[in-house]
Formats: sequence, structure tokens, C-alpha cells
Amino acid sequence: MLFKLENPKVFSDVVGIISELVGEVRIKADKEGISIVAIDPANVALVGFKVSADKFSQFETSEKEVLGVSLDNLKAVLRRCKAGSTLMMYNEDNVLHVKIFDKIQRDFSLALIDVESEDKDVPSLEFAAKVKMSTYDFNEVVEDCAVVADSCSFSVENGKFVVEAKGLNSARSEFTSDEAKIEEGQGRGKYSVEYLQKFTKACKLVESVGLNFSDDYPLRLDFKSEVVDLLFVLAPRVENED
Repeated sequence: MLFKLENPKVFSDVVGIISELVGEVRIKADKEGISIVAIDPANVALVGFKVSADKFSQFETSEKEVLGVSLDNLKAVLRRCKAGSTLMMYNEDNVLHVKIFDKIQRDFSLALIDVESEDKDVPSLEFAAKVKMSTYDFNEVVEDCAVVADSCSFSVENGKFVVEAKGLNSARSEFTSDEAKIEEGQGRGKYSVEYLQKFTKACKLVESVGLNFSDDYPLRLDFKSEVVDLLFVLAPRVENED
């Protein structure tokens, strides 16, 4: 595998976000591009990320390659990229070579590792409720919920999208169809605020987020733009209402 990426800051940011969930990943490369699918050690959240081949200024691979990588090490190297840098990565003799081109050329070598986990695919899920909203608003309501509780609920009811958190104290945010586009149905799901706060780090990368959920069912968040294709799937909190 060899690829060259202009202005790689978004790629660097995504690697940092994924590293909040998992420490090691398999990077898969084929003719379509590169992808990562991984599940956190607690088996609560899944992350999926892909970059299509046409987003690279140079892209070469065999039919299919899989590279085991420590995200902490890769994240530290990618942080050395600056605005306007060009990033090149290629594997050779069980080593991932990372080259950063700007005023000077910098070369890093990272040992590839065996990642002890099964290959995963993004699960095919059917959702009763689908909402699209600004990432700014989504980040704000998650932070509101974090003030009062460790979990929150998303619901679509009577044409409105509602986010609630209840502990000893409570928080509630209500969005009309003007503020959050309700694309499908009705439903209610309850989820961990701690994980949602990790996911909202992706809010800085795109302008809108897609939320997909159903009653007592996993949540799927889609962060997409011309340069980002990142998703998270989060297991529900299934418990008696407070």
C-alpha cells in the first residue's frame, strides 16, 4: 500500500478521535480506498471510517492489504503535520513508513503489529427514527446532558426531536422541524453520555450529523462531508425509566 494525501489535517484529526475508543486497529486497503472498522474494548461502541481512493493524490495497493497499527503511535506522528503539509504512507518489510513533506521532509517508521481482534463490518441496521441536525447544536445538547446525568435519551415525538437527561437533576432540549430535520418515523433510545462526548469530537469536522435510532436499539451517528466519512454505532442503555 502507498498513498499520498494533500492537507492531511482532517485525516490526523479522525485518527485522534478513533484513538479515544481503541488503541489498535486494522487499516484495510483495496482498490476502493482505505477503511477502518473497530469495536472498543468494552464492546459498547463501533467506529467506521473510510477514505475513497479518489481523495488521494496518489494511491497504490494490491487487491487487499491489512495493516495492524498502534493508533497512539500513528496519532503522535500525524500531529507533526502542519497546514499545507503533504502526507505519504507506505508499508514495507512489516514497517509503516510515514513521510511528511512541507518546508523539510520528515521520515518516520512505525512497526506494524498483530491486532488480536476479528475482522468487523459495519452492521446493517434498520431504524425507526432518523434525524439530521447541525453538529454545533448536537454538541451543545450532549454537553447540556453531561451536566446532570451519565445517560440521555433521544426521541422523536409529535414532529419534534427531544433530548433529555435525568438524574437528581434534569435537562431537556426540544427541536422543531426547522432546527432538526426529522427524516423518518418515531422512536426513543437511551445512550451513554460518556461515549457521546467522545463522538462529538467529530463535530468540528463537518457541519451536520445524522442520528439514527429506535426503541431500545443501537444509535448510529453519521458524520459526512466531501472529505470525511465517519460513523459510530453505540449500544443502548436498556433499563427502567428513572
